[in-house]
Amino acid sequence: MAPITFTPLYMDRVWGGRELERVYGRTLPDATTPIGEAWEIVDRDPEQSVVNSGPFAGKSLHELWSHHRGEIFGEGLPDSERFPILIKILDSRDDLSIQVHPPVDKADELGGEPKTEMWVIAAADPGARLYVGLKNGVARSDFEAAIADGTVEKAVHAIAPQPGESIFIPSGRLHAIGAGLLIHEIQQNSDTTYRVFDWNRMGLDGKPRALHVEQSLASIDFEDFEPGMDVPNGDVLAECPYFRTSRHELADGALLANPDPGRFTIVGVVEGALVSTDNRRFVKGDYILQPKGASPLVADGNTVALQVELP
Repeated sequence: MAPITFTPLYMDRVWGGRELERVYGRTLPDATTPIGEAWEIVDRDPEQSVVNSGPFAGKSLHELWSHHRGEIFGEGLPDSERFPILIKILDSRDDLSIQVHPPVDKADELGGEPKTEMWVIAAADPGARLYVGLKNGVARSDFEAAIADGTVEKAVHAIAPQPGESIFIPSGRLHAIGAGLLIHEIQQNSDTTYRVFDWNRMGLDGKPRALHVEQSLASIDFEDFEPGMDVPNGDVLAECPYFRTSRHELADGALLANPDPGRFTIVGVVEGALVSTDNRRFVKGDYILQPKGASPLVADGNTVALQVELP
């Protein structure tokens, strides 16, 4: 079966910009709106990835998952109503809110969905920062005091990431993406975010964005101090109960195949290009669903690709 591709969905965000247009040559919804997120692979209500070519053109990811699961995705997969992974490309021209996603054991009582994710740095401006975890020695009482006096950023650990690096963000980890970063995000299929601090700024409507202080305090792991960027285990960047992400550096002509021929993968092109056996060329920023039994993709020049699997 040939690769399956989808039309991205673009989300305006107060912290977004136009890098998706400049770096990836995307056609964005209009000429001025700050676009912060491209949802590349999504099965939510109402957000849906829709196939843009081939025999499944016009069908949503939800339709494929619901009615063609064995044929496209393979066997032994989660018995979930919706496709369990959501993949985005993020363009942060300003700092995102300092936030947290609820852990599994607290999500229901807080009225949200757990969300474990990982970030792969595609580009970073000089001085760009990630805010991840607490500074050493910051207790919950210290953090609550920082909320009260508007100095939360002073309690949060900052990292200067480099392109090609990655970091795992489990539910409960306090975090924010800083200005000047282009990031590939692989996550559980969830859209629950609790903002604890938004840099005292206004939203696109000119009003302060809502904060979720009570839910944030209930979710934050207050023993998570000063994590660093991850060290890959061979090609594997992250592996958890929800997804496995690997990074492949491919020489010209090298093949990228599904590790298990009987299961699908999602492939993202970080640099370079990949070509399929039906002579389609996928370039930097493209995401491809490789169905079970798909023929390997071929690197066209030196290429860096992400490969995402279900465990």
